[in-house]
Amino acid sequence: MPPGKLRLLITAGPTREYVDPVRYISNESSGKMGHALVAAAVQRGHRVTLVQGPVALPRPSGARLISVISAADMHAACAAAWPWHDALIMAAAVADYTPARRLPAKRKKSSSKYTLHLKPTVDILAELSRERRPGQVVVGFALEDHAARRRAAAKLRRKGLDAIVLNRPEALGAIRVGVEILVQGGAWECVPVGSKAQLGVRLVRLVEHLYRQS
Repeated sequence: MPPGKLRLLITAGPTREYVDPVRYISNESSGKMGHALVAAAVQRGHRVTLVQGPVALPRPSGARLISVISAADMHAACAAAWPWHDALIMAAAVADYTPARRLPAKRKKSSSKYTLHLKPTVDILAELSRERRPGQVVVGFALEDHAARRRAAAKLRRKGLDAIVLNRPEALGAIRVGVEILVQGGAWECVPVGSKAQLGVRLVRLVEHLYRQS
């Protein structure tokens, strides 16, 4: 690797947690933020691996792409790639829960109630942060609709992150977004509304700074 150039692991998009062969639990993440991060990182000369869930976006250029479906898939791909990277930016919206049992065939509609049992998915961000080697940088995202700063700061401390990006539900699928950033040991920084491309450049530069400090 040339001096100053990093190996970045970036995640993007949602995951799908299948109830049966045709129905799944998911969310509105578009993957646009992850793709903006990839574009910024590639443009700055870094080597990038993108692990992404199902998205309707063109394949990004200049990055190694690993496509996944479920939270378990994303966990496996990230765990395998993480040792070979300098920094992780976890922009994916990974499902918090998955069906406790996936039905082997489509469940037919009936007049009776149906209870779906869920179990927690693996906390990929916390696990990768906990297992990192000295010098690796970890940046996470928090999407909160109330008590936002308090919850995001608690997530940063609980998962041992270097920085966290706080956004709101309206950021899902949006082209322009305003966020707040908290670096470990620092104060909240408000980033005015701008394009995700602009935010991508800002976050990649933040990762570069954090890596130099580490």
